[in-house]
Amino acid sequence: MTAETFQGGVLLVASQRDLRRELFDVLDGAGHPPIHSARDTTHAAILLEGREPLALIVVAFDGDGRSSLTLCEQLRLLSPCADAPIIAVLVDDATIKPTQLPAVVGGWLYASQVGTELIARWQQLRGGDTAVVAEKPLKVTIAPSPAQPTSGDYRFVFEEGDGDWLIVDPQAEQVVEASPAYMRHSGLANSVLTGLTLREVLSFESVSMEKAFGDCDRRWLACQRKSIRGHDTGEASVRRVRQSGRELIALQFRSDRAGVRPAVALTLLARLFSGSHDDAGVIDAAQLLLEEMGLDYLAVWSARPEESSVPAQIVQRWRGEEQTWPGPQLQSSLRLVLGGRTLMHPHDARRLADVDPLIGQLGLRGFVGLPLLDERRSVLGALLAGSRNPFGEPEIVEPVLHCAAAHFAHMLELRRTREQGRAEGLLDALTGLPNRLLFNDRLDTIIREANRTGECFAVLFVDLDRFKFINDTLGHAVGDQVLVAVTQRLRSSVRASDTVARYAGDEFTIVLRHIVKTDDVLRVAEKIVQLMDVPLHLDDGPELQVTASIGISFFPEDAPDAETLLKHADEAMYAAKSMGRNNYRVYDVSPAQEQQNAALKARLRHAEGNGELRVFYQPQIHAETEDIVGMEALLRWEHPELGNIGPGFFIPLAEETGLIVSIGEWVLRTACKQAKAWEDRFGLRLRLGVNLSAVQLMQPDLSQLVATVLEETGLEPGLLELEVTESISIKAAPNLMENMQRLHRQGCHIAIDDFGTGAASLDYLRKLPADRIKIDQSFVRNIGVDPDDEAIVRATIEMAHRLKRGVVAEGVEIEQHLQFLRANHCDELQGYLFCRPLPQGSFERLLSERERLLSGVQDKLPA
Repeated sequence: MTAETFQGGVLLVASQRDLRRELFDVLDGAGHPPIHSARDTTHAAILLEGREPLALIVVAFDGDGRSSLTLCEQLRLLSPCADAPIIAVLVDDATIKPTQLPAVVGGWLYASQVGTELIARWQQLRGGDTAVVAEKPLKVTIAPSPAQPTSGDYRFVFEEGDGDWLIVDPQAEQVVEASPAYMRHSGLANSVLTGLTLREVLSFESVSMEKAFGDCDRRWLACQRKSIRGHDTGEASVRRVRQSGRELIALQFRSDRAGVRPAVALTLLARLFSGSHDDAGVIDAAQLLLEEMGLDYLAVWSARPEESSVPAQIVQRWRGEEQTWPGPQLQSSLRLVLGGRTLMHPHDARRLADVDPLIGQLGLRGFVGLPLLDERRSVLGALLAGSRNPFGEPEIVEPVLHCAAAHFAHMLELRRTREQGRAEGLLDALTGLPNRLLFNDRLDTIIREANRTGECFAVLFVDLDRFKFINDTLGHAVGDQVLVAVTQRLRSSVRASDTVARYAGDEFTIVLRHIVKTDDVLRVAEKIVQLMDVPLHLDDGPELQVTASIGISFFPEDAPDAETLLKHADEAMYAAKSMGRNNYRVYDVSPAQEQQNAALKARLRHAEGNGELRVFYQPQIHAETEDIVGMEALLRWEHPELGNIGPGFFIPLAEETGLIVSIGEWVLRTACKQAKAWEDRFGLRLRLGVNLSAVQLMQPDLSQLVATVLEETGLEPGLLELEVTESISIKAAPNLMENMQRLHRQGCHIAIDDFGTGAASLDYLRKLPADRIKIDQSFVRNIGVDPDDEAIVRATIEMAHRLKRGVVAEGVEIEQHLQFLRANHCDELQGYLFCRPLPQGSFERLLSERERLLSGVQDKLPA
């Protein structure tokens, strides 16, 4: 290339001296005088005074989009720069992405590409002969995909989705170029990647590279890629592309790291919160966070100002060589965080190196410091996390670390409670017994010990018979006295090594430790039944006889985990109630229980015809306006002898017998007919939610049934929302996906019920056409009690909104729940704080009262 190629001078603007030198040498080597080299726009204005219009501006961007735009605007104010084309050079520390470049920029490249591609970019920008430079940017068409841009530069194609892309020459087995996201997430510059053989960059786990590149079928294949951390695991999709008749490969990598992908981040949170809450759990959680987030440094500190001014380090993890660590008093970032300050430096942590020796010593470029706060917002400690590279996706990393901080704070709080003997926050205020949070924590600890020692133990679920009648007729004050008296009797029935807790309302749970024989447990249960049979003499009140039904499950025979143990004990308790109350039952599918279930199944077959089944309705409330926006239809069975039987008990019986299909159709038709009647009368456009069971979802004609019911009742499809419980496996219900897709195409809404309790959350969100998710009440009712569950609720709302799903919170019972959910932007609410499930007549009166109140307000408004 000769000087005649250019008309006019060239301006270089770069704050880094070495980069200015390299840019000058490349252009000077191409034979181009004059070249003006400036540190900034002020320097450029001095150099260009009285000069002719420029032929080219090359400007280095080392900041964000706003600073880059300002720089371009300042250059355009200089007369010689008014019309000159601009090429942007992105340096390593730049946070701006190529897709965010100012509109005046005509071309771009990375600093690592200056020596090989600057002249080629200039030629391409001028529309000249790009064959002058061998390592020119490729003009590639990625096909077939109508959504792709028509530009010939493939770099803009793979920038569109901000994915991790590699363009590969399969013949030479070399990387041609990597996308910005690939470099950001792997930590490797383009110059490093193109200097390695392909097999040094990537390896497939289940197929050979030749097979993957030969098929190019876009399937996701498990693989590993080279990164600054050694290797990242994930999966890759391969497709063919063409460049001027030359075959190339476009490879997209999808990392398993939670710091990069929202779906993996939600899985990480689930794993984090399902771990143990004791001291060993802090270490395990820290290691999990370090590995899954791709961090280089993580530390958890505990602060105890009441004991010492020096914080104690709970755990520290560093992915690097051994260090001589500066003391906590020298770490200014730690002191700020322990003072309640949140530090967020996802890209620019180097600016802290002058005041914090730890950050400079470790070479951290991404850094987050979060205070660990208890419920009173007092600082319990600090979470410090850092990376030698800028954080790949701050919008993912920061929420995950906030949730992790809440988890660590909860662990520290439990630890201090145990150490200091202060359990006020974990004890039931009325009875003094451990509450559900403390009981679950103790049960987890007992299970871990039992796994080590081989111990057997039993869980008892104790429910008072007809306690609601006492509260309703004699008042809550008498009910409270009964609960206190029952507590005394339960405590007197067990040993000091056993645990008695008030689980909820009139439900108590007991753990009997070190069981030698099953008979030992049965004797305790019998003793409780006999003690409860003795009349209660209350202060200045009537003599009462309060009985209890008890369910028993055994570890490890009945279940290996706490949740299933409690579930089985609860089922056995219901079996005790169905056998006449005031007794106990062991969880076991015994002949007696089979006989009882057979009798219930037989009765259930005639329940619909006998008028024993009823549909109740519970309103769903807009979180901000508190107006009714929907309702959920809930099935109830009023057994003539046993009274109300919970759906958790009789729905499985209906599924076993296949009755759920006809019962489900009856519920759907009844609810749709009633919803249409209310729509005609009130015109509120209320959304009707109807639950679908696993058996219904497997029926191939489900969509046709729904269409028939809607046609018969006249209800619009857009007013019907079908709820699918998260516990149903997509794989186990073969027609589920097809049915949901058909129903969605018909105009019906889809909701995922009980979200967060199953293992399929992410699978459901990715694959089902869900419009809404319903956060399970087990998380909502622990708001204000369990920081872990609060963190899960926050993360779920945020993740759902990112995926454009609405959110309904179930089990909203107190004002604290409402305020928390409203502050975290939950869309809709459902629970006893607003209204219990109501029979048809009561729900209609509720709507009428709403209409009356609104009309009264409108009458008072000025005409």
